This record gives sequence, structure tokens and C-alpha cells, in this order.
Amino acid sequence: MNLKDYLSITPEIQEALAAGKPVVALESTILSHGMPYPQNVEFAHKVEEIVRAEGAIPATTAIMGGKLKVGLNADELLVMCKAEGVGKVSRRDVAVYLATGMTGATTVATTMIIASMAGIRFFATGGIGGVRRLRGREEHSGPRSDAGISGDAGRSRSGPAHGRAAGLLLPHLGLQARLQLPG
Repeated sequence: MNLKDYLSITPEIQEALAAGKPVVALESTILSHGMPYPQNVEFAHKVEEIVRAEGAIPATTAIMGGKLKVGLNADELLVMCKAEGVGKVSRRDVAVYLATGMTGATTVATTMIIASMAGIRFFATGGIGGVRRLRGREEHSGPRSDAGISGDAGRSRSGPAHGRAAGLLLPHLGLQARLQLPG
């Protein structure tokens, strides 16, 4: 499976990339799983406004209808924010969401993969996942020995995209550490 075949990039972002203009990928998990509705809608619009004010084009990412979405229209953004039936998609989940057509919000790891395939070199996020204690099956559904470590943590050092995050999440310690990603 060539994941590039599943890319769906808005015309505005395609034009910006072709013209060499700056584009900033934005993950969508913060919208669907990190903030309450309707405050997340206001937040999403504000972040996109800030990216534009700095001279770049925002590219919120998601998985919808069997496509890797790069840039969301108003209706798609609202689906992410209402979060009804929206899953949280890390890199290990991408194929399942594409094959089933389920709607998924992208984590930092997934956003970096999608951004790289689309030719986007920068992303921004409120925070990357960190390490958490496992408290039973609700947090661990497979035989992974690293199930308590977010896929974001390793991907943030190995991806080709340059990013900025507000922090590394360590919820079991009640901490949010500051982390400057390479780039």
C-alpha cells in the first residue's frame, strides 16, 4: 500500500506548496480529544488565524472517508471538533482507518507522517504524548511492551518535519515538561 495514494490535499495547500510558500501542519487530536466543544472550534480558528498572520498556510490533518486529509474545510473541522465517532489515530492505526473509512484525529506522529508525504516541512502542536502508567485494558489492547509510551515520543526525533510543541505530557506524574524538538 502506497500511502501517498490516499492523500487529499486542499487546492490552497497544493498551490502554496507548488509556489514554495510556507505551510504548517496542525494535528487534530487536540481538537477531538483534548478540548471541549465548542471551545475547540474557537481554538482551531484562532490557531489557523495565527499561522496565517505569520505568513504561512495552515494545514490541519485528519483521516476521513478513507483519505489522509491535508487541510480541512469548515464542515470537516466541525466534525473533528464535535468528536462524535472520531478516533485517535497514531501511526499504528492509519491502515485500519483508511481501510474502514472511519474518521480519525491525527496525533503528532501521524501528522508528521502525513506532512512528510505532502511535502510539508513544519508542524505545530500543543504537546506531544509522553509516558503514562497502564491501568488495565482500557489503555492497553495489544501485546506491545512499550504500550505506556506514546508513538509521538519516538517519532518526534525521527521524522523529517520540523516542529514546535508546548510540552511533553507526563500525566501520571501530573507534569507537563517543556521540550524543544530538533529543527
